[in-house]
Amino acid sequence: MTRLFAIAALAAVTAATPALADLAVGSKAPDFKAQAFLAGKPFTFDMAAARKKGPVVMYFFPSAYTGGCNLEAHLFSEAADDFKAQGATLIGITAGKVERLAEFSADTATCGGKFPVAADPGAKIAKTYDAPLKVAGIKAPTDLSARTSYVIAPDGTVLLAYDNLKADDHVNQTLTALKAWKAKQRK
Repeated sequence: MTRLFAIAALAAVTAATPALADLAVGSKAPDFKAQAFLAGKPFTFDMAAARKKGPVVMYFFPSAYTGGCNLEAHLFSEAADDFKAQGATLIGITAGKVERLAEFSADTATCGGKFPVAADPGAKIAKTYDAPLKVAGIKAPTDLSARTSYVIAPDGTVLLAYDNLKADDHVNQTLTALKAWKAKQRK
């Protein structure tokens, strides 16, 4: 019982502590295409095409219709106009419950049709971004993505990599990094 308690305590501390994502700031973000949904309608998201329009704010989340992921999607939905005002494309990506993403993308309690979500079966995209779910001391499933957010410049450079299982600060972190990058571009 003590060993189980120690593992649970370690997992709780790990989940509450921000960590750096593995794909480092300054590195090149991989391009990809993925099945996505916006307001319930399917389309193919193309990272290279999105970057041609401006910066991309991309966040990985473990699974649709779970507490933290619902909160994070709702927070990004509330800030969608702020990202748009900065000229950014916003997209969420998950390997979990991909069969429910059309519904998730339209649900007013989550994305509300304000930004697309893409399916990542087997966390293949997450792995290219070094963002599969990892929990220290516990062998985590490799078929789910971590809660990791990236801001990617139009040239593909990673401007921000933020990894934190807590959902509540990803919008602030990504919007702050995006605004700082935009301010540098104006100089």
